[in-house]
Amino acid sequence: MKKGFFIFSLSVFMVCCARKDSTVPVLGFADAFQDVTIEQAKNGFLDALKEQGFDEEKGTLKLLYRNAQGNIPTLTQIINYFVASKVTLIASCPTLSTITAVQNNKDIPIFMMVSPIPSLMKVNDAQDQAPRNLFGVGENLDYIDTSFLLIPTVIKPGSEPLTVGMIYNQAEPQSVDALEHIKKLAADHKVNLIYQSIHSSADVQLVSASLLSKNIDVFFANPDNIVFESFETIVEACNQKNIPIFTSEAGLVQRGALAAYGADLHQWGYQSGLQAAQYLKTKSTEGLHWEMVKVRKNVYNPAVAAKYGIELPSNFQALQ
Repeated sequence: MKKGFFIFSLSVFMVCCARKDSTVPVLGFADAFQDVTIEQAKNGFLDALKEQGFDEEKGTLKLLYRNAQGNIPTLTQIINYFVASKVTLIASCPTLSTITAVQNNKDIPIFMMVSPIPSLMKVNDAQDQAPRNLFGVGENLDYIDTSFLLIPTVIKPGSEPLTVGMIYNQAEPQSVDALEHIKKLAADHKVNLIYQSIHSSADVQLVSASLLSKNIDVFFANPDNIVFESFETIVEACNQKNIPIFTSEAGLVQRGALAAYGADLHQWGYQSGLQAAQYLKTKSTEGLHWEMVKVRKNVYNPAVAAKYGIELPSNFQALQ
């Protein structure tokens, strides 16, 4: 215990010294969990910084990257470490990292990505104002309409009503809000929606099997951190039952979903990175504010489409 505390204290001391003796900006990048799809946003963020002259390899940026591996107490420790180290700015990805950063830091600028807008994260104040140190790029739920309503246009199960299944994390505000949004969509378009809750990635296999036993026609992968983290488990279960997956997350199509309309995660991170670069250049947040995602796209997985014999609209781009 004492040894661990000593190492942590020494690490903070060394970083603080580095900040004091150098004009090189320090970026604290907090990831909530390991995920190949989410990683696209981190790469986009760093690509934008590099193009704007902030590159760790060239000594113009110092990167402190930490991944909580899905552990919330660890995520809190990471943010507190960044604050104690007096990093120049914090990059947060995805939602849990952004919420944790906002809750534990009121001064260092935070540049979010793969996160919903502040009101959906429930981080606004009593006057519905976003935290003054929150910047970067967020997303609302409107794009889910296009993603979900694609399903009835390409899936025709005969004369029976279309049944869509989904899982959601009841502890994640974004996931709960998405479910409520989808429930209304389904009711308005006479789609039968079956949903079940999950608490952690350990629940996914069992809950997915239960959901798939209810004769669903399609699985819908909603914007949920546990869905991202456990997507291969979901794909395996759906493949065994010959159930196609639609999603609102373009990054999941490469991992086995059939089709999606949603944000390009690399571009999402890139857009946030451009904001961060502006802050590093001007040393001021004047004129900066959180923005909506700018780049969304229609994509489909040709191998999965062939497997199910489904033809997507001509405006969908095939991913290789």
